Amino acid sequence: MDKLTLKNLKNQYLISFLSVAAVSFSCLIVRDVIDYRIVGYLLLVVVSLLAIFLEIKPVLLGAVLSALALDFFFIRPYYTLHVDSAEDGLLLILFFIIVLINAVLTINFKRMQRAIQAKQTRASTLKLYNTLLDSLSHELRTPIAAILGSIDTLQQRNVTLSAETQQKLQNEIEKASMKLNYQVENLLNMSRLESGYIHPKLDWCDVKEIIYNVCDRLKEETKDHKIIYVIDDNLPLFKLDYGLMEQILYNLIYNASQYTPKGAKIQIEVKYEIDADYDMHIDVVKKCIITISDDGHGFPEAEIDKVFDKFYRLQNSKTGGTGLGLSIVKGFVEVQNGTIKLSNAEEGGAVFEMVFAVDCLPTNTVENE
Repeated sequence: MDKLTLKNLKNQYLISFLSVAAVSFSCLIVRDVIDYRIVGYLLLVVVSLLAIFLEIKPVLLGAVLSALALDFFFIRPYYTLHVDSAEDGLLLILFFIIVLINAVLTINFKRMQRAIQAKQTRASTLKLYNTLLDSLSHELRTPIAAILGSIDTLQQRNVTLSAETQQKLQNEIEKASMKLNYQVENLLNMSRLESGYIHPKLDWCDVKEIIYNVCDRLKEETKDHKIIYVIDDNLPLFKLDYGLMEQILYNLIYNASQYTPKGAKIQIEVKYEIDADYDMHIDVVKKCIITISDDGHGFPEAEIDKVFDKFYRLQNSKTGGTGLGLSIVKGFVEVQNGTIKLSNAEEGGAVFEMVFAVDCLPTNTVENE
């Protein structure tokens, strides 16, 4: 038994002793006006409460002390363990038995609850990781197969490939590699989120630059979509984590490109707002609001609250996807003290709105410097 467990057990013994002592002393003050049977009921309640929160041995100590206190202080003759009447003796024995049975049953019920919870947790975890493995078997196998197939074709010596075909195969390799890298990055990011190792490195960021860089990386995925930018030219710099913001925007725009039909619009809007409270003092809150919306099919209303859950995929979505992208987005937003909300637009399509309460630096200040 380690020192921490031993100390915790000692504390439980102390709690058990003090609880019985406190109730006994309180009842002793009014012993002349209450029946000792009522004291027995009160002590029974104390032991029952102890059984809910403490381990079995401290509870048994409380049960024994309760029986001794009832006999010593409240059953005549006082201040002795002797019992005059057979009725009182029988009552004391029954009290002790009931207290013990109640304590043991409560402890066993508590253990059974823990076992059921542990079993449910294991089953839930197993289901989640089975879902992940099923997803990865498709998401990783497809780009790997594309890479191997393209390389095998390029290495065939008895087949003459045109420059255009070679370029096409190389583009396939690049595209598959990027997709593979995206899935691996999501897995690593989820691992970092769960371990709590992510500490944002806040610095002055040009959100416009991040957006344009992300869209350039996704130009192949969004070539059949229309990207609309609604960004103020005089947008200030915001104190955010550049790398995390890049991954957030990448996941959201990539998700929009994958789950909207060809020709759909993807709109990226960035606003800067100032909220001020003019009650007793001025408390200025500066906000960076980023909205990514599309005119696709949107999300089923019944599933909107679940889309940020780890490994969750829409019931009627196309095959593929690990269900990690949006959960990573939510985690990266929240570690920067931001919030994210998903809703469906009235005219159709999904709307992701992120709000960051952050410091800002006007661009004209930078230019002057």
